[in-house]
Amino acid sequence: MKKAMSKVGMLFAAGLILLSSCSKIPGSFEDVTVDVNPSPLEVHGGTVDATISATFPEKYVPKKAIVEITPVLKYNGGEVAGKTFTVQGEKAEGNNKIITELGGSISEKVSFAYTDEMRLSELVVRAKVIVGSKEKVLPDYKIADGVIATSQLVDYEGGLAILGKSGFERVTYDTKEADIKFAIQQSNIRSSEMKKQEIVAIKDYLKSISDTDNVTIEHLDISAYASPDGPTDLNEKVSAGRETSSKKYMQRELKRSKVELDDDKFLANATPEDWEGFKVLLEQSDIQDKDLILRVLSMYDDPAVREKEIRNLSSAFAEIKETILPELRRAKLSLNVSIMGKSDEMIKELAASRPYRLSVIELLYAAEMAEDAATKLEYYKNATSFYPEDWRGYNNMGVVYYSEDNIKEAELSFAKANNVKSDQPEIINNLGVMALTGENYSVAEQYFGRAAGAGPELDYNLGIINLEKTEYGVADQKFAGYNTNNAGLTKILLKDYSSALSILGGVEAPDALTYYLTAIAAARTSDKDLVLSSLKKAIDMDGSYAKLAGTDAEFMAYFMEDEFKGLMD
Repeated sequence: MKKAMSKVGMLFAAGLILLSSCSKIPGSFEDVTVDVNPSPLEVHGGTVDATISATFPEKYVPKKAIVEITPVLKYNGGEVAGKTFTVQGEKAEGNNKIITELGGSISEKVSFAYTDEMRLSELVVRAKVIVGSKEKVLPDYKIADGVIATSQLVDYEGGLAILGKSGFERVTYDTKEADIKFAIQQSNIRSSEMKKQEIVAIKDYLKSISDTDNVTIEHLDISAYASPDGPTDLNEKVSAGRETSSKKYMQRELKRSKVELDDDKFLANATPEDWEGFKVLLEQSDIQDKDLILRVLSMYDDPAVREKEIRNLSSAFAEIKETILPELRRAKLSLNVSIMGKSDEMIKELAASRPYRLSVIELLYAAEMAEDAATKLEYYKNATSFYPEDWRGYNNMGVVYYSEDNIKEAELSFAKANNVKSDQPEIINNLGVMALTGENYSVAEQYFGRAAGAGPELDYNLGIINLEKTEYGVADQKFAGYNTNNAGLTKILLKDYSSALSILGGVEAPDALTYYLTAIAAARTSDKDLVLSSLKKAIDMDGSYAKLAGTDAEFMAYFMEDEFKGLMD
């Protein structure tokens, strides 16, 4: 009987010990001090990242207990669990962070893949305490409210498309050139030279401008030369004679063409020994010993010494005599003219009535002057009709379509432009902008990488890629000088709210997103009046922003206010 009573006593004692042990298990997580950074949570680059720090009070974790802590993001319609982290008492088996009877702390990172349902959510801690074979799941403990999704407000249709510039200039300049060649030591112009194609071309050009008012001869230059062989005094006489005969010849042709030219616009000069021309032709030739001859030119300045040293190279000089010296016995004619283009009024009139009478440059310029999109499109279509080989008409149609939010037609136009001229930087940039509108960032980045030289707009577009990659500082640099939604958003993400408000206030054509971002910047600076007025403008322009604002943690402080609720109705 005593032995039996002893066993019962032992079982009772063991039960008391177990009850004593279990009684130390915490009943909730409320006694633990928890900090979440950031709070509310934020999404960047498609993920919600945060750091959870927990400080445990004295005797919270039993000596033999293991505590598994799982952060869970709960939202309407679902929940998602983060990575579990574990602590243990000082006598528990395992390799986890030890929390002694005196308490302790732990800090862990948590990450969730973002979905839009998470905008209205709460982050809770779900803890499980394990002592031996016993487990206890503590009630969920809320540690943060909502997910701020402001970084998702990138304006993907805010890329900058680039026009192919017309290049129109009111006054253009042209030069017609020809060479008159002379026989050795002769200054008279041979009849064969007068019949050369380049000489005939200058004479024909003079005739063509004789009865025009928009072409002006700026100057007619004659540069006469002698080859650098023979005595210097003879060369001076020969080159001067060539200058005189060439000038008289051109004066005669001007008179025949009935073109008047003031004496001060008729410039003539003579070069007795054309060593510079000799050097250029020698460098371009494959004459034997040419490097040696070039060294002679650099070593000696005296023309007589130069000629003597070159003549000593008998085989080389024989070739020079045949191939180079005859080319230097010449007079170079250079007719320089300015051409006055059509007036703006004439170009506008022709573009509207007889566009076929305009050059492609003039048609493109007419479109640049047009004030409305419909007229611009008409002129660019005419450019593609009359000049289908020019990529700018198709490209610029695409830019206009894009500005009108007609993405489908913009894509078709840019594709046609690319078929006409592939790898044109402006077109490649615009194809990247089209990829942006479809939120196809990797393809957009590839296009932008191939668009070097397209213009300053390219750097801005690359900034949108940086913004998407959460490289906010880089994006901010590339957006410098632009007042756009994306530039304002970047300042908000960098917590520079005064700059954000300044940029958004300077947007040339503000839209609903402009005002919504303004409301966010105002909320972060506790400017209630600006929050409400900006939200009203956004919702008036696009009613979908009411639903967005009603689930946006940025405005959580206003959810229960009547004025805010009124905007949501």
